[in-house]
Order: sequence, then structure tokens, then C-alpha cells
Amino acid sequence: MPYTLHRGDALTVLKSLPDESVDAVITDPPYNSGGRTSSERTARTARAKYTSGDAGHDLANFPGENRDQRSYRAWLTALLTESYRAAREHAVVMVFTDWRQEPTTSDALQMAGWTWSGTIPWIKPASRPRKGGPKQDSEFILWGVKGTLDKTRDLYLPGHYIASQPRKDRVHITQKPVEVMRQLVQVARPGGTVLDPFTGSGTTGVAALLEGRSFVGVELSDHYADIAEQRLREAVLTQGDLDLAGPEQ
Repeated sequence: MPYTLHRGDALTVLKSLPDESVDAVITDPPYNSGGRTSSERTARTARAKYTSGDAGHDLANFPGENRDQRSYRAWLTALLTESYRAAREHAVVMVFTDWRQEPTTSDALQMAGWTWSGTIPWIKPASRPRKGGPKQDSEFILWGVKGTLDKTRDLYLPGHYIASQPRKDRVHITQKPVEVMRQLVQVARPGGTVLDPFTGSGTTGVAALLEGRSFVGVELSDHYADIAEQRLREAVLTQGDLDLAGPEQ
């Protein structure tokens, strides 16, 4: 199969990956955000942080959401350092974050060896209003490169994205839109490998497979790993059907 899904701790699994074996690292780590104090960070679950009180779904929580600022930076730096080692020359890294953790994420990315190359806003029309101030409708994708960007490819991606989180068939609290991820995974060369150390429900992997890339994922939660496995298998079948159908006339 064109994908491998590891179950376990991301840093432990990353250390086992071969040097220079992946072409892009695209990931949405637990932000460890939303709290100014220790009690605020530890008293609320991921669901409480990232969904509104009237949310019409009851999705499972995920672990790793209670680190303080310093430990989050150290942890993320270690993960991105191992990802850098596993990446080939010219590989691109893309890391989702929010406004609170954007400075820390840029620090970790650069401390790990990547050349920080920009910030891509992801604007979500269906998002929380803020009484007395601007609407909280954006997350950010910090991206960088190992060495230099490969400019031999005829690839031009948008500098921002506008898309809401999935509503129909949503299976993860922080699930990303497949249509956005299908564009992002194109930074990996055709036939290349995309790595996501925080696979969640598998959207990055689904996008990679649908775009003709291989996928290596890691997921700590057995609940979400089961969901990701099912979605990845379905993506393989879908891609196989597209290959059999051939190009559109």
C-alpha cells in the first residue's frame, strides 16, 4: 500500500525513520493553546478549547493539549528536528498553528534547521465571533524548506486559503478541509512521500493519496488511528478507481 500508519508517540516513531526519506512534512500538532495560566491550560479539554458550547457533535478528545509555552517549544523543536533529518533536500515543511502559538512555532521551525519561508493564513468563514473585537476566523500555516526551494517544478500555490472545517461527516475536533490539504500536499514531488507526525483522522494522508503521493503518518490515539486507517484505505480505493478510469477526455 502507498501509505504507512504508525501508532504511538510521534517523537519515538520519527527517530526510527530513515534519513532523507520524505519529500514534505505537513502537520497539525496539538497547539497547547487557549490558556494564559496553568489552571486554564489544564482544566479544559481539547473539545472545550476548540469547539463552541453549542456544537452539534460529540467528537472524541485527543491527548497532548496541556503543555506550557516553554515545554511546547522544546517539544515541537525536537519533533521538527527529527522531521528535518528524515526530509530530503528541498523538502517543504508546513505546520498549522493559531495566533497564540505562531511566534513559538516559528522559533521551533527555525531552531530545528528549517529555513522559515512564510506564513499562510487559513480563513474560516464559519468561525467564532468575538464580542467587542475582531472575529477569530483565522489559523496559520507556517512553512519552510530544507536547503532551498525546488524551483524547477511548474507549481504555483495560493498564499492564503478560505474554507470552513468539514460539517458533513466530520470525525475530528480540528479536522482540516480535504480541498485545502489536496493543494498543500502538492509541495511534495509527484510520487513523493508526505509525512504527518500528527495524523488525527487522516486528512493529510487522504489528500496525499488522492494527489498521487505516498504517505507516512503517526497517531497516538487508537480511536483516531482507527478512523484514519479506514479513511486511508478508502482513499487508496478511490485513487485506484481514478487510475483505472484514465484521464478525462
